[in-house]
Amino acid sequence: MEKPWIKEYSNGVPEEINPDRYPSLVQMIDESFARFANRPAYHNMGQDLTYHQIDQMSRAFACYLLGNLGLKKGDRVAIMMPNVLQYPIALYGILRAGLIVVNVNPLYTARELEHQLKDSGTKAIVILSNFAHILAEVVGRTEVTQVVTTELGDFLKPLKGLIVNFVVKKIKKMVPPFHIEGAISLKEALERGKGQTLPGLKIIGEDIAFLQYTGGTTGVSKGAVLTHRNMVANVIQAEAWIGGTFEAGEEVAITPLPLYHIFSLTANALFMGKIGGLCVLITNPRDIPGFVKELAHWQFTFITGVNTLFLALTNNESFAKLDFSKLKIALGGGMAVTSTVAAKFKQQTGHVLLEAYGLTETSPAACINPVGLQDYNGAIGLPISSTLVAILDEAGKPVPQGEVGEIGIKGPQVTQGYWQKPEETANLFTTDGWLKTGDLATMDPSGYVRVVDRKKDMILVSGFNVYPNEIEDVVTQLEGVLEAAAIGVPDEKSGELVKIFVVKKDPKLTEADVLAHCRKNLTGYKRPKQIEFIAELPKTNVGKILRRALR
Repeated sequence: MEKPWIKEYSNGVPEEINPDRYPSLVQMIDESFARFANRPAYHNMGQDLTYHQIDQMSRAFACYLLGNLGLKKGDRVAIMMPNVLQYPIALYGILRAGLIVVNVNPLYTARELEHQLKDSGTKAIVILSNFAHILAEVVGRTEVTQVVTTELGDFLKPLKGLIVNFVVKKIKKMVPPFHIEGAISLKEALERGKGQTLPGLKIIGEDIAFLQYTGGTTGVSKGAVLTHRNMVANVIQAEAWIGGTFEAGEEVAITPLPLYHIFSLTANALFMGKIGGLCVLITNPRDIPGFVKELAHWQFTFITGVNTLFLALTNNESFAKLDFSKLKIALGGGMAVTSTVAAKFKQQTGHVLLEAYGLTETSPAACINPVGLQDYNGAIGLPISSTLVAILDEAGKPVPQGEVGEIGIKGPQVTQGYWQKPEETANLFTTDGWLKTGDLATMDPSGYVRVVDRKKDMILVSGFNVYPNEIEDVVTQLEGVLEAAAIGVPDEKSGELVKIFVVKKDPKLTEADVLAHCRKNLTGYKRPKQIEFIAELPKTNVGKILRRALR
């Protein structure tokens, strides 16, 4: 296939990268530990950890996992934590031990947690005590042999740590009582591993680095197999995309999305780690006033988030007063960036909110808008280095230029498939080897890709395709609307009709206002026939709107 998009890059992005530049993530990490030893790597709640400190502690944790627990290369170890300093210690320790990281959402129910631990065959888990009562319900029915717990303030300055832990446990009652036989603290695990020597393991690109669970909103979650080579490739692709915009050892990345999510894991933890950046960890991004207060302490250069997060920030009066003079890149992914949010973000910050596109199955980046883009363009961007993107029909063949089809992806960042699910893995790819994304899009002659919607969310009205993203984008442009989500509901006459859920910004907003706005901006069959005002939209923990829950 020709790649007409390559010529569009004006910032010198190379056509190809070398995904084998590092044999594994471990070599890439080790290089950064040596090169940026004295620089801060992570910051949380007033406390910094340098690359040297992360190096020492993650090494001790790797030694504990191998020496004390007797885990073998390829065993699975879960992390169940929000954005706290303990996360990177556990992350790099597991990887350096040649083990596989299983990222777990801390807000999982007992049923969801049990499924993931059983499905992955997890042997050990590192968990924040706040969530350990959920684990206690199910751990006996899993293969987990060791539980390592940690408290919120454990790695802060001693006095502050004691105060934080006291307040969280005794005042706010955020740590429900639990009992797990044989559980030890992360601090104790590091102490036990400290004097040991990390064995020289041979970790190669094809070894699995992560089982990254996905698909929980459409059924039972499944683990996308992401190898060291997949992840190294995506980090180097990100580095190629950035070009000379970032300076090694100098960048400050605001990290509100949880590191257990693939977007934040790669774009913040691994990519910032590669270039010696500092990740400012936001433990509770839903506390927008607290989040903005933290932002005021930093002249940050990089911020990542989802559309709903940027919406919340731009609706906070203090956000526009922040210092954005050092900001180089603001990156929106995980869901569509809407024109309303993009316009407001640029107005308040003077910077374009760049839209990126990817999936858990692509580590995640596949398309990104070029650095230096002058304005929001409604596209998810151009395929990144060493990545082929095609728009496919139902038979898996490319559609004519400009027509709507399913996005197909090929590249070194693409998963091998789903953990121990050969049938679902086979269904993930076309016979020509394209990863089927389930997203419907068009591609223009320059290679810019525009998503029209998720395949499964498309609404069929009297034979016409209606895409929820378009309806939502139009409705949120109406003054008085904070958020909106569109779904299809059954209708005897037209098969389906459009229903819109609206969260009001202005209490005086009426159904008639919404209908009048839609009449002005949408053709007949696209107009919502049902309108429901609700207090808030159901969302995943990273802020994606759950249309399935609305249905």
